Amino acid sequence: MQREELEKIAQTIREDILTMALHSGTKGAHIGGGMSCADILAVLYGSIMKYDVSDPEWDGRDRFIMSKAHSAIALYAALRYAGFLSEKEINDALQGRAYLYKHPRMDISHGFEFSGGSLGQGLALAAGSAVALERRNNKDAKFYVLIGDGECDEGSIWEAASFICHYHLKNVVPIIDLNHLQNDGNTEDVMDLGNMADRWRSMGYDVIEVNGHDVMELQAAFLQETEKPKAIIAHTIKGKGVSFAENNVDWHISYLTKEMYEQVIGEWNCAGDK
Repeated sequence: MQREELEKIAQTIREDILTMALHSGTKGAHIGGGMSCADILAVLYGSIMKYDVSDPEWDGRDRFIMSKAHSAIALYAALRYAGFLSEKEINDALQGRAYLYKHPRMDISHGFEFSGGSLGQGLALAAGSAVALERRNNKDAKFYVLIGDGECDEGSIWEAASFICHYHLKNVVPIIDLNHLQNDGNTEDVMDLGNMADRWRSMGYDVIEVNGHDVMELQAAFLQETEKPKAIIAHTIKGKGVSFAENNVDWHISYLTKEMYEQVIGEWNCAGDK
């Protein structure tokens, strides 16, 4: 797909994220991490992944796993674009007993491959599932796993990463949303993991670093063939597109007022007029 098409999808995802955040009321929503990965999801669901809304359990489908599951609202918005979710489900999300909660619950009929909540689990699920598919002679379906940089504090991430390289599971693609902020503060202050790209290379990966908000760089990275399993390091801005949330740890999860919502919409409209 061309840049303009993908950027339009990403903006639609951001608009739905903002709508869900507003409707969540004083319970708050994970706007920061949702906005930082909107472009990644736009490229995956708009250009890269194979899926069939009319046959969601099709064995040949690619699987997306939101390992940093607190960013579920971004996934909900992407699944609405893809056709798995309705506008009503988006408008009802995060409210009362709504089907779409703060974390995704596995329901393949709606595009959810994974029940998330506790961090550090998604990559291991993808690794084990990839081995299971291989034993069913399915080596073509890919697993795209979105991991937070703060989530990489979890040792289970590195155990799964080792397993993937040991078994040469090239159909499992970790994507690290490197926005340098997590719930407790700056990632380097909470747990300094050094150079993230070098760390994944040391595990045995071919690493591709991209601007996580450049849809064409992302698309090229997903399409690039590598000799080893590849990991994509996406350099992003937490809260991207929401002026007061960008690089602001307070918006890991926070309450969006109607006035804030209208401010953001106004800023987006002004930017669109330029």
